[in-house]
Amino acid sequence: MSSDHIAQTRSPEELERLADAAGRELEDAPALDVLRWAADTFGARFCVTSSMEDAVVAHLASRAFPGVDVVFLDTGYHFPETIGTRDAVAAVLDVNVITLTPRQTVAEQDAEHGPKLHDRDPDLCCALRKVQPLEEGLRAYDAWATGLRRDESPTRAGTPVVGWDAKRRKVKIAPIARWTQQDVDTYVAEHGVLTNPLLMDGYSSVGCAPCTRRILAGEDTRAGRWAGRGKTECGLHI
Repeated sequence: MSSDHIAQTRSPEELERLADAAGRELEDAPALDVLRWAADTFGARFCVTSSMEDAVVAHLASRAFPGVDVVFLDTGYHFPETIGTRDAVAAVLDVNVITLTPRQTVAEQDAEHGPKLHDRDPDLCCALRKVQPLEEGLRAYDAWATGLRRDESPTRAGTPVVGWDAKRRKVKIAPIARWTQQDVDTYVAEHGVLTNPLLMDGYSSVGCAPCTRRILAGEDTRAGRWAGRGKTECGLHI
């Protein structure tokens, strides 16, 4: 891939047209092909974001684009297992893990907003510790990939494989949008992909420790996030 190609930038209008066309063309494409398209199209202006629940998309992306940037949001509230998974991904995969942090430490946020903001105003806490850092961290990119899947919850049922992130004016790619949990499990087993140890301990979706619990039988995979509240998303994907 030439340096000219990697450095190429496009206007938001061009990116939106590109996203619309690719969304139609790649709807049924294998995940690896979607990521190869992203690597060829955007070069170094493409990244993968990962919550370190597992390394499936990071693993796929490393095959399509060795050395790809993998962006992780360290909110200051993560389980130790999540930080350990991040460190293992950085050590094992051919990726460049970039850790983003909020403008304020937890202590600084507590001093300004009071302790346990996540209990009193989880939307504001997510905005400060997730959404804002991601907005700033994605400025260097034209496209970003996530691990969103349509089967995770009703709010994600319409996730496009390639779509337009109007809020950030970037191309948003969900290469495994059409995958099921069985597809994920099969890929993990076939390729020995790193997963967060909490997935073996009753958790099916791993977020910040204060706002995540184990799920009960029959619940959807994201029921353990912000349990007992109407909140279902942190704001990164809405």
